[in-house]
Amino acid sequence: MATISNPSILLFISLIAIALCFADSQSFIGVNYGQVADNLPAPDATANLLKSTSIGKVRLYGADPAIIKSLANSGIGITIGAANGDIPNLASNPNSATQWVNSNVLPYYPASNITLITVGNEVMTSGDNGLISQLFPAIQNVQNALNSVSLSDKIKVSTVHSMAVLTQSDPPSSGSFNPALQSTLKQLLAFQKDNKSPFTINPYPFFAYQSDPRPETLAFCLFQPNSGRVDSGNGKLYTNMFDAQVDAVHSALSGMGFEDIEIVVAETGWPSRGDNNELGPSLENAKAYNGNLITHLRSLVGTPLMPAKSIDTYIFALYDEDLKPGPASERAFGLYKTDLTLTFDVGLSKSTQKSPPTKSTQWCVPKGGVSDVELQQNLDYVCSREGIDCGPIQQGGACYEPDTTLSHATFAMNLYYQKFGRNPWNCDFSQTATLTSQNPSYNACIYPSGST
Repeated sequence: MATISNPSILLFISLIAIALCFADSQSFIGVNYGQVADNLPAPDATANLLKSTSIGKVRLYGADPAIIKSLANSGIGITIGAANGDIPNLASNPNSATQWVNSNVLPYYPASNITLITVGNEVMTSGDNGLISQLFPAIQNVQNALNSVSLSDKIKVSTVHSMAVLTQSDPPSSGSFNPALQSTLKQLLAFQKDNKSPFTINPYPFFAYQSDPRPETLAFCLFQPNSGRVDSGNGKLYTNMFDAQVDAVHSALSGMGFEDIEIVVAETGWPSRGDNNELGPSLENAKAYNGNLITHLRSLVGTPLMPAKSIDTYIFALYDEDLKPGPASERAFGLYKTDLTLTFDVGLSKSTQKSPPTKSTQWCVPKGGVSDVELQQNLDYVCSREGIDCGPIQQGGACYEPDTTLSHATFAMNLYYQKFGRNPWNCDFSQTATLTSQNPSYNACIYPSGST
């Protein structure tokens, strides 16, 4: 059987990434702090919660002064927002933009580490042509207000887009923007290139699954073992929907000549519950998506079109928001409950990360009765991942014999589990794997563990 051995340089990158998992905070992991709720903790309590995690950035949809103050001297990067309703005034009157900056930035910066201002949320796909036409002038005026107080190199200005700005995203290499929006987008993108501000986008594999609710799509969306999808345009293999969506945005930017603009994921997440007729929401799926996303970001593997980096990503959301309208899932994206306890654990606690790795007594192995077809899928998935070295199970390797699908898949599945965090969800493989305390090593074939 064919397995894929990855270059040593990528293994080195992966080892560095594992070391980063024990850093105090990670600037590429952010969270959305929505406030459409009547039961949220006090800002100071939330600030203390955030400081106990490795979350490096927080996105606010407005500019709540109590929250901004509570994050002072924390080092946490803060994105603040001007609402869609603010855009007409900001666009028509430069003094309104100056006043907005004077009220929402200057009293708090630099103690509160404001790094980005988003003007509007998903305006380009709102269908409001008047608002769309005012978006760019509003952004320009906010930028000029920052320029006037010499903060343009410290605080950037952008606007947040939904994936609906793209009319083509599959395969990722064919990603392209809606032609009806391209004139305004070209103005925005030229501005963002000149000012080195990011293109902020809201990719949701959750919604992609709801539009194509097959088991293989769920695995693809949850970063779980799957056969992958080959981009027919460039031959690159995608093993998860997040990378595919982000690369479709990159292709759309490249198609307009703006491939160097940084992409920031302003929102992505998965709900832990929903209405009975909703497909996808569950505690298990939410934990898998968010946990595997964080593991993916920490690996620094990047995407097929943007390798060896992590995309700054704001997970939606910090808390459930009980007053949001719509289906039940809209009120169930929180990583934390409003009593400050975890909805599910995805390894964000600093106390966990500061603890040095202890000697592991667990290995990841297939469950009994799993078919060779399923095992081969797991094997192909693991060995196609950048940063994974399947050399030991290739011919001549210490673990090549016995040359069976079961033996090779067992080695690969455990390698994945040990490499990407040794969390229970790293040993799921679509419910074909289990943890064991019995060391499966044999002869010269040594299975990695937490101490190797």
